[in-house]
This record gives sequence, structure tokens and C-alpha cells, in this order.
Amino acid sequence: MSQQSLDPNKAVVVFSGGQDSTTCLFWAKKHFEHVELVTFQYGQRHDTEIEVAQQIAQEQGLKHHILDMSLLSQLTPNALTQHDMDIEQTDDDMPNTFVPARNLLFLSFAGALAYQINAKNIITGVCETDFSGYPDCRDSFIKSMNVTLSLAMDKDFVIHTPLMWLDKKQTWALSDDLGVLDYVRYNTLTCYNGIIGTGCGECPACKLRARGLNAYLAEKGAN
Repeated sequence: MSQQSLDPNKAVVVFSGGQDSTTCLFWAKKHFEHVELVTFQYGQRHDTEIEVAQQIAQEQGLKHHILDMSLLSQLTPNALTQHDMDIEQTDDDMPNTFVPARNLLFLSFAGALAYQINAKNIITGVCETDFSGYPDCRDSFIKSMNVTLSLAMDKDFVIHTPLMWLDKKQTWALSDDLGVLDYVRYNTLTCYNGIIGTGCGECPACKLRARGLNAYLAEKGAN
């Protein structure tokens, strides 16, 4: 290993300003003394996503890195970067919101940033339970990426995935346990149509989010 060891109290959160990554932000603040955020600008459907991420970072007093990854939109047409495409399933059952190699690239650059600031921990909000067909959200991929980053930079990184085995109801429960359910509910952007908070109610992301929230609130009210 390299002579200088990574700081176990430092963390980098891959941050989009959505429900999952914002929940991870607060999880990271609970577990680590120093937290920084990294957001990737890759030609998203809505600039609002970057603005929301910036706003949350500012409100939480966290250093926020925004990296230009616009090359992703040049590689393949998909509904997250091509604004005129409808969101739908493809013939092979892969959502056309899938951006090939996105998490591979995001974690690579998050690792490079962690290396620069000497942070041992990298946090990402990927989830296999509700992964919606995205292969780069699987636990097996994250474990392989953890090994790859550590070998590539000769550093002992740890990639944390607090949401990996949680469904959306359990993710809302986690935000409540962290004392930020209402903050996440009203200040994050998950909607593919760029509507903050409860969203449009029609896109797949909004339906998944609302279904989980309603289930959690119903369970909470019954207890």
C-alpha cells in the first residue's frame, strides 16, 4: 500500500440531489467527521438537478464538487440525456433511462476525488432491491468496483451502499430515523420531469418514490 493511509473519518458522497443520495448524505454525516459531495453534470434532462444538489450542499454546509461528464450524452442515446425521448422499456427489458457505464465512471471519478482529499470512504445510493433493471446498481458490481479502485490507486477505499438492500419504504424509514424525512420529502428531486418534492406523479421514478412513501406513512400511522 502507499505510505500515506487514507483518513477513515473522511467521506465522499456521490450526490445527485435526489431522495436516495440525499438520504446517503445524512447517513454519511452521522458516520463520518468530514463529508464532501460530488455531482456529475452529464447532460441530464433538467439543469434543475444540479441546482437542487447545489442548494442542498449549501444548506448543509458541505463542500460540493461538480464535475463535467457531458461525454456520457455523446456515447449513447437514452432518455436521461436525450430530452425529446419518452421514458419506456426497451425490447430487452432494459429501461431507456439506463446510461451504460454511468456508475462505473461516476465511482471511478469519485475514487479519484477521494484519493485527492485523502478520504477512505465513498458513499453511493445504489440499490439492488429497487434497481429497476440497472446492472450497475447491483451489489456484485459495487464489490468488484471497490476492489478495482483500491488496486488502481493502491489505496484501501471502502465503498458504502447504505440503501443496497432497502426498498423505497425502508429508505423513507431510514430518512426518518436520521431525522430528515420531511427535508428529503420536500427538497429533493427524483422526478424525471424535473419537479421538486412530490414530483409529477406519473414518471416511473415518481411512482416508485410515492409508493414507498405512502407505504411507510401508512405503517408509521398504524404503529
